[in-house]
Amino acid sequence: MTQHTESPRPSDDPKVTLRSPAELAAALPYLCGFHPDDSILMIALHGERGRFGGRARLGIPREAAEWPGAAQQLAECLVNGSEQRGSRPDAIVLFLVQEPAPGEDPHQAMERLRPLAQRLRVACGTLDVPVVEALCVSSGRWWSYCCPDSERFPREGIGITQSGDSVMAAAAAYAGLRITGSLKEMEERLTPPPPGAPAAAARADALDAAAATLVPRMLERDDSDEVRRTTLRLLREALERFRAATPVGEGPEADSDDDALLDDDEAASMILGLQDRATRDEAAEWMDPPHTDPAVRLWRALARRCVEPYHEHAAAPLTLAGWVAWSAGDEATARVAFGRALHLAPDYTFARLLHAAVNNGLSPEPLRRYLRRQSVARARRAALLTARRGPAGSAGRGPGRRSPGVRRARTRR
Repeated sequence: MTQHTESPRPSDDPKVTLRSPAELAAALPYLCGFHPDDSILMIALHGERGRFGGRARLGIPREAAEWPGAAQQLAECLVNGSEQRGSRPDAIVLFLVQEPAPGEDPHQAMERLRPLAQRLRVACGTLDVPVVEALCVSSGRWWSYCCPDSERFPREGIGITQSGDSVMAAAAAYAGLRITGSLKEMEERLTPPPPGAPAAAARADALDAAAATLVPRMLERDDSDEVRRTTLRLLREALERFRAATPVGEGPEADSDDDALLDDDEAASMILGLQDRATRDEAAEWMDPPHTDPAVRLWRALARRCVEPYHEHAAAPLTLAGWVAWSAGDEATARVAFGRALHLAPDYTFARLLHAAVNNGLSPEPLRRYLRRQSVARARRAALLTARRGPAGSAGRGPGRRSPGVRRARTRR
């Protein structure tokens, strides 16, 4: 069960007026940035005209016994989060999105979810925030739980307007926005193959070997610096390969091509090395063009290498993928990556901080400026060290200066 809370859109986004449940249903992917399959989505409304505010999404719990707690948690999350951003919601719009279970038709799926919709409406009501519309979306059709008029809303539901024909689609095209696929598809791009898959055993063996070699060295101060340098060198070399290999299309085929750019031993060494915080933080500096796209692809590819029992090791590359995506303006991809990282490692501080920042509507620019300053300072230190060493590694000793060993010998005498 994955949760996302989302901030209001920037004030300079295109203004779109949605006048009916049909337009709300057609706008759903644009409100999320992806197709939110198997999801509860709640959107805060503000003011008399119902301006869209914060959003909260939760995977639909499989067990109905979990629905009351999930409903209360999500309602409180949205209302409290909106208040923290300065404005309590005046109302809420609710979506339940799920495909029919085996043996169900879409109408039966809608009816099965009706108690969950009622739980959510009651949870919002206890916080004095009414749900003004509650829609179920399944198999490309929608139903309203608030207006169950059999004449207006037939049993088989109403087909959703093709996304390219909707008012929201037109506004999104004008703004240059795009839908990145379904939530399931986005998560699959970050998920390693299951145990028993052809590649899983070889990747697990490589991670075992890397852990046996690198973990003891990472615990030794003298060796840890060398491991960090080696990891960053491997990452830079891989980043250059990803930049040189232009992806063909999107989705599984492109990911397969990216996977082929890494061998198992190399990827395992990079994954283990990224568990070091200083290494990860330096890699986070690769957020600006021309690094942006190849970096996201590299971090996704490394996350897909974290097979069992190394799933938690994916938290570092997943968080880096989310950071670079957020830095480039792709909040939808960032939230999915951060959510996946926190699902695997709930206490991973870097992911928690960045997830909270993007959900609270903060800008990534302050962190971008800090990382740029760190990169410049590191380059200056390296240049200064090189200058001190001199062209032939002479440690920069000028004429007439004795070596430290000579000075220590004379002092002892």
